[in-house]
Amino acid sequence: MTEDEAGTSADEAGTSADEIPTDVPDEAPGKVYLVGSGPGDPELLTVRAKRLLETADVVLHDKLPGPEIIESIPEEKREDVGKRADGEWTPQEYTNRRLVELAREGRTVVRLKGGDPFVFGRGGEELEHLAAAGVPVEVVPGITSAIAGAGVAGIPVTHRDHASSVSFVTGHEDPTKEDSAVDWEALAATGGTIVVLMGVGKLPEYVAELRSAGMAPETPVALVERATWPDMRVATGTLETIVSVRDEAGIEPPAITVIGEVAASRDRVIDALENANAAPVGNDNATPVGTETERERGAQR
Repeated sequence: MTEDEAGTSADEAGTSADEIPTDVPDEAPGKVYLVGSGPGDPELLTVRAKRLLETADVVLHDKLPGPEIIESIPEEKREDVGKRADGEWTPQEYTNRRLVELAREGRTVVRLKGGDPFVFGRGGEELEHLAAAGVPVEVVPGITSAIAGAGVAGIPVTHRDHASSVSFVTGHEDPTKEDSAVDWEALAATGGTIVVLMGVGKLPEYVAELRSAGMAPETPVALVERATWPDMRVATGTLETIVSVRDEAGIEPPAITVIGEVAASRDRVIDALENANAAPVGNDNATPVGTETERERGAQR
């Protein structure tokens, strides 16, 4: 679950927010693995992640690992701690407590996250909670969608001719913060690539911030929705047009936003790109993407 996936009251789980259960059993605890699933394609799981999913007693997951990966886990050993059918989110406090409870029952537990556990995935919070509870824990890194999503769309996040730095930014900060911790003016001044995760909804706000900070309106921008999933879509435009591109194309979360000169690389390589998930293909200047024909073409590659 990402850093902004929280909602329902922690009280429903029966204890206060971050309280660590004190009824520790005599037997040795199990172990928790914080596992990154990569961007969603099952073939991009690490060998270790795949093995742990096959051998774990319980897998706590949200929706971000992607449907194919989630469906490969036997239903009887997976627990969804992401978005509920009624639109509410599982509280992070509940997930923290559940990990401790399962480990103290002697279970081998996988906490499965999209991308990498430590890139806007709350893995750091869960690691600290488990450590405070005395639960053995191991981190299994995964490739972050901030890199993989751009890559499969034909966009390198760095390029000797265009960008010598890359910044990863959350587009959805903790709503309890009084002020944003993201300095868009400083990011605009770097001249490198900016990759925004979880930022589709707030695209107009940070586009306006970057333009106010002096970033050129013709700066290339790409939106990559559901990177490496079977229904992946890509839409491209500029800082000036990208909000209209998003609206006309109907781009929805989960998606990343790639801002900078590297985003224009896609146009130069798309005809040669053979990644199975590189299509469907979108066009610049607010042309809708992801038609049925394009989806079928992508699935056949």
